[in-house]
Amino acid sequence: MGSPWTVVCTLLLACCCGSGAASPDRCDEVRKVFQLRQIGPNQLLPLSPRAGSDLHVCMSKNLTCCTKKMEERYQLAARRDIQNLLQMSSTSLKFLISRNVATFQETFEVLMRHAENHTNAVLQGLHHSMADQAVGPVRELFTDISLFLLGSELSVDELVQRFFDALFPLVYNHLINPGLSEISPGYAECVRSSRRDVRPFGGAPSLLADQIARSGVSGKLLLQALHLGIEVINTTDHLQLSRECRRALLKMHYCPHCQGLTQSKPCMGYCLNVMRGCLASMAEIDAHWREFVRSLEGLSARMHGPQDLEQVLLGVHALLRDAVGHAQKNGPRLSAQVHRLCGPPSRRSTQSVSIQHSSSSSKESIPLKAPVRVLGESLAVRRRDFLSSLRHYRTYYGGLADQLCVSELVLGDGLSCWNGTDVVKSYTLRVVGNGIKAQSVNPEVKVKAADPVINQIIDKLKHINQLLQGKSIPKLGSLDQIETGSGDGEGHYSGDCDDEDGCDGSGGGDGVKRKVSRVSETSPDVTGDHKHHHHYHHHPPVEDAEMEGRAGGPGLTGAIWVLILPCLHMLLAL
Repeated sequence: MGSPWTVVCTLLLACCCGSGAASPDRCDEVRKVFQLRQIGPNQLLPLSPRAGSDLHVCMSKNLTCCTKKMEERYQLAARRDIQNLLQMSSTSLKFLISRNVATFQETFEVLMRHAENHTNAVLQGLHHSMADQAVGPVRELFTDISLFLLGSELSVDELVQRFFDALFPLVYNHLINPGLSEISPGYAECVRSSRRDVRPFGGAPSLLADQIARSGVSGKLLLQALHLGIEVINTTDHLQLSRECRRALLKMHYCPHCQGLTQSKPCMGYCLNVMRGCLASMAEIDAHWREFVRSLEGLSARMHGPQDLEQVLLGVHALLRDAVGHAQKNGPRLSAQVHRLCGPPSRRSTQSVSIQHSSSSSKESIPLKAPVRVLGESLAVRRRDFLSSLRHYRTYYGGLADQLCVSELVLGDGLSCWNGTDVVKSYTLRVVGNGIKAQSVNPEVKVKAADPVINQIIDKLKHINQLLQGKSIPKLGSLDQIETGSGDGEGHYSGDCDDEDGCDGSGGGDGVKRKVSRVSETSPDVTGDHKHHHHYHHHPPVEDAEMEGRAGGPGLTGAIWVLILPCLHMLLAL
């Protein structure tokens, strides 16, 4: 180390490498972080700082600890990091909605069981044998109502009319025109067929059908809206990032590592520009998500009286008791009308009666469930508590970029920070606002247009908001229209479609083409978010397009490198 040539080389290196941000003396710390974060194999790292002329994003006038392969791995890591942050930030919101979807569905099922038990108990009080025979029709009624609430395109009016059709022969046989034996099956069928003409139950069938339809549509709409809420979150959690965004994230997160600055954090203004640019399309959801929360509150407020599903279901037994009472009161008229339509009652033989009584006795030995008071909180209380919690998330999409910067990405306390090219005291470029329009002057990320996938999810939110507000009343069973949303039949894909994304159809899945999924296909996935990460782990390398010159300063000239390279070889050999 004592020769004059060595001294000259050392001074020349110090002079040339000492300008601007400090070049890393060694790459040990970079190697340690690279390995700790499992970004890639250590063989990709150079043994010592090198010229970075082959880099596309992390360019610098100083020596660097990065290679082109490392830069590619860093870009994948930056993309993975932001996807993980997005999913972490939405976890509590997704869990809130998913948990309440399950809670509401469970509450509906409990209500069905209790309503069925109440109804059977009322019939039991009117006539024991009739109640035994009515168990089947009652069960069918509540099964059909359950199917309707869960999305089946059943006609509520028809399922209610079918129940009263089945009930009328029982009421006629046991309460209006009882005899020593049961009416024959053929005569019972005639009585059943006459029910809609003689109207033995007054306006009860129409009233019950109307109440179930009104309250049922509200209940279905609530569940449908919550499923759509989960779909919105799943869509934004797995948004495909544009090329400009991916480059900006790489520059913000990992380019400082190339300079040995593994502990540096981005400046607040710099982070806001990058994240507001990357999440500009997501910010467009904000107004519609706020309206979605308000519309759910409005629907909940209207779910009382005839639109309160809980009240309607637990009131079926009372309406049925009144309906049977109306038939008994008008017994002589009904008996005459049935006689005119079906002739005199045709009854079973004595042997058939004996068999029937034996069968009835065996049924009577199995007691019906007594009416049980609904346990736990009412549906209205659960809705109120849920909406109170959801209200805290009404600004989620409008403030997401800022939240990520403040909570996860930026150091506070006025410390030195990374501005994209160097470590500085503060970021001096203009900080833009949220949304697509504000990005036209973003100095860090170029945003071309709103993401087509986000536009589709916004269309779905607009549609469900109209339904929630009662501006567009769906026909019964037509709520599934929400699932398909708008847009062309081919579907749109999120993010830029370029060679880097693998959109040319080759690669067998490296480029993720993702259509907005149907609501019915979106299961509330709370704990399994990590299962989706594989969509973002395997992508082709960073594009070879020319970089725009924002890396700060020219590189060393070829003449200087002629002097420096022999010096590097000599120092490494010592």
